[in-house]
Amino acid sequence: MHTNRQSLVLIVFFLSTVFYLIGCQQTERIPHFKLLKAEKIKFNSFVDCNMAEVWIGDTFRIFPGKYGEDPLWGYSKNLKFASGKNAEEVFKSTAQDFHDPLMPPNVPVGQVGLHGAVWFETVFQSPQDSSGKTLFAVYHNENYPATLPYNPSTGEGYKNEKWPQGLTGETSPAAVCRIGIMKSIDGGRSWANKGIFIEDLNARMILKPHNTSNTFAGGVGDPSAVASGDYLYLFYGEYGYPADYNEKTYNTQTEWAGQCISVARIALQDLDNPVGKAKRWDGTGFTIPYNGIGKPIQSLQIPISQKGGAASSPTAGYHWGPSVSWNTYLNCWVMMMAKSEGKSWQGSKVYISFNKNKDLSQALNTQEWSSPQLVFEKPGYILWYPSLQPLNTPEDIRAKNTCLRLGKKARFFVKRIKPGDDEYASEHIIEFEQ
Repeated sequence: MHTNRQSLVLIVFFLSTVFYLIGCQQTERIPHFKLLKAEKIKFNSFVDCNMAEVWIGDTFRIFPGKYGEDPLWGYSKNLKFASGKNAEEVFKSTAQDFHDPLMPPNVPVGQVGLHGAVWFETVFQSPQDSSGKTLFAVYHNENYPATLPYNPSTGEGYKNEKWPQGLTGETSPAAVCRIGIMKSIDGGRSWANKGIFIEDLNARMILKPHNTSNTFAGGVGDPSAVASGDYLYLFYGEYGYPADYNEKTYNTQTEWAGQCISVARIALQDLDNPVGKAKRWDGTGFTIPYNGIGKPIQSLQIPISQKGGAASSPTAGYHWGPSVSWNTYLNCWVMMMAKSEGKSWQGSKVYISFNKNKDLSQALNTQEWSSPQLVFEKPGYILWYPSLQPLNTPEDIRAKNTCLRLGKKARFFVKRIKPGDDEYASEHIIEFEQ
């Protein structure tokens, strides 16, 4: 009896030690980082999106801004491009250094084509073109019942019934976001619209009286896309209801469970003809249609017990606006994200998460993100679109690093907003440790 008790104690001790060591190893696997004060760089063109950028030969080129029709803010031609010898030179460009690309026009209501405004969020460079000039821009698109009214024959568009409030007051409508592709064959000087490849339809819009956040009626947007294997993986904000919305059966916990940062993918060979080609994550694989109901990345959701909640709520917290990069020093993916904690995406904190799985095609690899850690806080400001950017070091220039590929050190940029002070700027360098 005594021997058996001794054996049991030894087994328990052994298992406890193993679990402790495994826990330590998992903790040690999460990279460390620190913010270092740096010369402030203020960006001199309009930014309301992730920064899309590429190297075309020895030229670094960026595509910030907004283009197209918008009933709330008016028609915009703020989508620009600027070029230079390295990232820092371009980020210091004066307003006069930015140029207008040739963009496809908005088409009239009821016609097939580009509706609403667009923001370029990621630019993917075709490896088949040795000149580097064939580009695919992943764009965030916003529409309203006025610009994209409901079409019963296709199910596309939105019904102007109990529509939630938008950003500019009680009579303003909330937008709906979608994600599409444009193509350039001249290095981004002109673009052709290839269409929408992921969206939420009208049935999933969250309406009055439940939607009081002054953000979106629903939809998918604010994406960041990275290539892995034969696919482009799209990390994006999910703002729709994970079922057909019904005022009588609406449940805030159900909404929360289907929202936050989600993931879909599209085959690289489909970028030239992308309409409807994306597949969303279903919990075990990419099987859900482009306009179906997928599942968000659970590790990035904020639990309700920690003040997380539905995007339609004016008080609930959720992460949004991911910016994803491959880090060659850490040998892992890095995701920056903002945190909403109030109406109109109010929130003064930026978070970071890591994923050690280089190959995103395998099993649950797109889901294994570490719990978000606080990187930066600026009380009194609203912080949007955090991103990491390459430096002007010989190493970063030689590697042709962009916001999609970085090393041990990178510039930290974020859009910071408060009355009388609205800028996209950097005051820090982030340094990683393995």
